[in-house]
Amino acid sequence: MGPRSPGGVPARERRLPGRAGKFSRLRVSYSELVDTAQRELSDQIDQATQRLLDRARVIAEPDLRAPSLLPGWTRARVLAHVALGADAMRELLAGVRDGRDRPGSSAEAHAAGLDQGESQRPEQLVADLADSAMALRTVARQLPGDRWQVPVRVPGLDPFPAAELLTRRLVEVELHHSDLGAGYGSADWPSAFAAMDLPEPMRSWRETRLGYPAQPQRQLTPPRPPAPWNPGRPLPGSWLGTR
Repeated sequence: MGPRSPGGVPARERRLPGRAGKFSRLRVSYSELVDTAQRELSDQIDQATQRLLDRARVIAEPDLRAPSLLPGWTRARVLAHVALGADAMRELLAGVRDGRDRPGSSAEAHAAGLDQGESQRPEQLVADLADSAMALRTVARQLPGDRWQVPVRVPGLDPFPAAELLTRRLVEVELHHSDLGAGYGSADWPSAFAAMDLPEPMRSWRETRLGYPAQPQRQLTPPRPPAPWNPGRPLPGSWLGTR
């Protein structure tokens, strides 16, 4: 998978309530019309997102600015890209919900968003990653079941059903977690993801990561200690508020 998000489009400015700052971590229930398979896939996305956040929140500042396994990309840029990918997919699902297409931003605006996200302090970058994931999760869980087969249109791709965005998000999170080169690789993938029957080009993207080194190419700085946690309060960097 290259720099383009599996969602297929650059992200627009985030506009959901609370997205501009801390996203409200309220319990979000599924629509009654969401089928079991989609719920299971959504749960896999939740778990993959939490694994990524657990790793991102302890990567020290110098290592965030170091090269990732994606040529020309730092680890911080990879994380910023995952956040923007969630925004792009959320916009597509919101368009499906509302019955209208929501065009993505220009390539120039997307590149500027990546630059801005990459330059954030570690705690800001992790918060951005968590908040964008929660915003996507909120829209996905509340989308009625009869809307999941509505085709979404992305420049450069044939139309595909909205339900495929869930698979694309899982692929994005798992593979870009591997791209960090920070100790998470194909051996750590859940068996359900490793064996998932993916369409092209996602199948080839996954196969590419099988050739990654098992350990970081350079020793990482000892992880910074996680922020302190008090019972009953959301854990910093935990997008579900639990750990």
